[in-house]
Amino acid sequence: MKAYSEADVPSQSGRVFLVTGANTGIGFEAALVLAMCGARVLLGCRSEERGRAACEQILSQVPEADVKLILLDLADLALVREAADEVLKEPRLDCLINNAGLVSRQRAVTKDGFEAHFGVNHLGPFALTGHLLARLEETGDARVVNVSSNGHRMAIMEWDDLQAVDSYRMFARYAMSKLANLHFTFELERRLRERDCSIVSLACHPGGALTELGRDMPKLVQQILLPLAVPFVNTPRQGALPTLRAATDAGACGGDYFGPRGAFEVAGPPVLRCPDERALNPAHAKRLWDISIELTGVDPFAHL
Repeated sequence: MKAYSEADVPSQSGRVFLVTGANTGIGFEAALVLAMCGARVLLGCRSEERGRAACEQILSQVPEADVKLILLDLADLALVREAADEVLKEPRLDCLINNAGLVSRQRAVTKDGFEAHFGVNHLGPFALTGHLLARLEETGDARVVNVSSNGHRMAIMEWDDLQAVDSYRMFARYAMSKLANLHFTFELERRLRERDCSIVSLACHPGGALTELGRDMPKLVQQILLPLAVPFVNTPRQGALPTLRAATDAGACGGDYFGPRGAFEVAGPPVLRCPDERALNPAHAKRLWDISIELTGVDPFAHL
């Protein structure tokens, strides 16, 4: 079977995408390819300077590109709302790609007091999706794509310490946030089908891809281990392919999870993958959904 590639992304003319974390890495590469395919691409970026530079870089490669910067800080729920309001000025929204994320060596908290991994990687995207869900439904046949990580397979939901007050380990908290991404994806998909909505919810992961996500990792990892990994992992452009397939493949279905075809899902073209069984626990997904509404004050279906 032919391997999926950028050439398989069909024309996206007339469609509007919001890609969070689009100023660098996988998010940037996905935004670039979507722009190349004729989409209007909204780049959700925390830094105005870096966001504008990303827009300019896309325009330098695709002069006819239709791109717009949306200032978006997932660490501040008030700013998430402001960004959503800006997006809602668009007449349509065909796909929300929740790509942005962080890894933090030291415990940090968001503007609203949430542990940073949980707040930025899960609660921020949850709230953003909630604010935009009605517009996605109005557009029709829209998608929500959540970018997770194969690290979710090593995660445990610390239900009694979601904010890492009692203990903090960087990789454990990152993995937990990526498991949360999948709980969110599958619970959203379940509720969408329950309401007979036209939106579908999907997830993907890039495998091993050398992006700026590793900039806060220990120096030993950055200086020695990451360079050694280069021959065995995806480039950011290759790492964006699972995202692009989830967002644009006509054959993709709600609840699908795309990841690299290679051994241990580290590299290779995107194919359908099976997440760890703990990600498919419906009771945990519902529990996280209810907690997320309580913490963010956003009920995704309140205005649908």
